[in-house]
Formats: sequence, C-alpha cells, structure tokens
Amino acid sequence: MKIVLQRVSQASVTVDEKKVADIQKGLLVLVGIEDEDTQEDIDWLVGKIIKMRIFGDENDVMNCSVQDIEGDIIVVSQFTLHASTKKGNRPSYIKAAKPEYAIPMYENFVQSLEKEFGKKVQTGIFGADMKVNLLNDGPVTILIDSKNKD
Repeated sequence: MKIVLQRVSQASVTVDEKKVADIQKGLLVLVGIEDEDTQEDIDWLVGKIIKMRIFGDENDVMNCSVQDIEGDIIVVSQFTLHASTKKGNRPSYIKAAKPEYAIPMYENFVQSLEKEFGKKVQTGIFGADMKVNLLNDGPVTILIDSKNKD
C-alpha cells in the first residue's frame, strides 16, 4: 500500500460538480492499493498517518501530529500510485488492485483511520472522476510505502 501524505491549509474533493469532502487545516491522504496489501499494511500506515509530526508547534518546529492540532483528514483512492514507468511512455497499472479487492481494503483503511483518529475522516468516491483541490502548506508532501518500512 502506498500513500502520499500532504499537509494542507485547505483541501476539497468534487465529483460531478458536487463537493463531497472539504477540510481546512489537516491532511490530504492519497492511497493506492495492491493485491498483496493486508490489514497489517493498513494498521502500520494508520499509525504513521495519525502520529506523523509534520505540523508546527509554538516555535514553528514540526513537532505536532494531526491529532495534536485537532486537524481533519481527507482520504482519496488513487490507483495511479502503483504506476510502472519502466517501459515506454504509457504507465502500466498492473500492480494496482482490481476494484473487487481494492474497495473493501479502502473502506477498511478509512474505518481503521477513523477508529484510531477518534473522529470522522472525509473521503472522495472510490473510482469516480474526482477533482481534488488543495493548498499544500509548506509544502509538506511525504511518500510512504508499507512494503518499504526501513
């Protein structure tokens, strides 16, 4: 499982011209799922997301988590995180999980994140053509792959 974690001042997701998610200060999490992903991957990533200290403290040093600042989270599914660009100029998405596996994993990821976070997590709509708007704060953007825990 791969995620892109972005610290945002504002983020929203629109589908068919309807805003389905909208937050102010917090995290925008893009998540890509592959067939080898398990609950262990979800649990590890959820812990990282909740505890990642990328928000400024009173001295503007990155010492605070999204929980510490009482921020919000939007999660957006993004199979393109598993793009392979080794051959040619058209990415291959063969490593990305098919919807029959990815949807339950995505839903479990969101539920696990809400449980650990202690409040509702907003989401995009799995498989939809989404317009993601964000104001990256910093910018702070972190790539995390649950298969590369070193």
